[in-house]
Amino acid sequence: SACCYFAAKDKDILQPAQKAFITWDPVEKVETFTVQPRFEGNAADFGMVIPTPSRPKLDEMPRDFFKELAVFTILEPMDLSKYKQLPLAPGAARGGEVLLKRDRQSSVKVLESGVVGSLDYKIIQADRADDLFNWLKDNRYSYAGDEATLDHYIRKAFFFTVMKIDPMQMKRRADGSYQGEVTPTRFTFASDKPMYPLKITQISVKDRTEALFYVQAPMKMDLAGDFSYQLTWAPMWNQAMDFAIPEKLTPEEVAWRKVVAPELAGLNARAAALARQGRTPSTLEWAKKITENDLLVLEGKRPYNREAPRADIDNLKLLRGHVQKGQFITKFRKVFNRAEMGDDLELVPATLNGAKDAMEYWSIIPTSPP
Repeated sequence: SACCYFAAKDKDILQPAQKAFITWDPVEKVETFTVQPRFEGNAADFGMVIPTPSRPKLDEMPRDFFKELAVFTILEPMDLSKYKQLPLAPGAARGGEVLLKRDRQSSVKVLESGVVGSLDYKIIQADRADDLFNWLKDNRYSYAGDEATLDHYIRKAFFFTVMKIDPMQMKRRADGSYQGEVTPTRFTFASDKPMYPLKITQISVKDRTEALFYVQAPMKMDLAGDFSYQLTWAPMWNQAMDFAIPEKLTPEEVAWRKVVAPELAGLNARAAALARQGRTPSTLEWAKKITENDLLVLEGKRPYNREAPRADIDNLKLLRGHVQKGQFITKFRKVFNRAEMGDDLELVPATLNGAKDAMEYWSIIPTSPP
């Protein structure tokens, strides 16, 4: 759903779900995103078009990377010593091809070609949307979108990575259609601010699409504006604190409640207004500043205290080197309806009414969804 547009000629390729692991270094102004799109459909030969604001470097990531991220970010058991009477219902608070010659010299330039995992890729630049549109067609990328979407990125001088997926990597259903996940691929590129190219995917979405983001940065991160998880997170967290034994609250929690309390009515009203428009805010699922202990868990040197298959716990070592000490990892989910996908996503430091939100969320609280 987010980031890459699937293209296939006369065949139905849908993106039911998308996961991305994004890292942002605000000092060096370097962003990475790792994507592993899921797809289903009946096209034997289709590809992806992924725009980035500068020329990316591509790296293959471990195939089970996202599975292990999911295991690592399971919420820990509730601290029962912190909360008094618990609510009855948990979750009640939830609101190589050859360029064909044309008469006019095409503006498309192929800067790099290669293979990453199960994908053949080319990094290209173009000055004109019609040139790029024709190039994709000539090179059998069968781009089913419109020139206007390509032009949106060309006007910003974006680079395009085009990838072809090997159908042998996909599961074939009895009816001949495919489903599967491609090799996770990491894109590293320079960017003035952290972004995610959502608009490119709008054309491949019928009604709505779900995206799951893991963002690693020096601070807790969020989506801008009405996409923010504060609309759901702040009321849920505040209600959980109502169940806490007052003297068990940390000084940070006491201070943050003073920020949240005056905002609650406005947050609830805004969430209700969005719901009437058929829109849902994102939801925060996990947020933590990574410590030495977390790294020891990845290495198997400290116990993992959640429920997960033994093999998956042992495989957490896949995340070593990717999950970094001192960085904040924020995990959130958003269902986008098609109308919300008209521009790219902007990632911002998490704040509420201008105050910095550094509240962690790595163990179950009384109002956590079931």
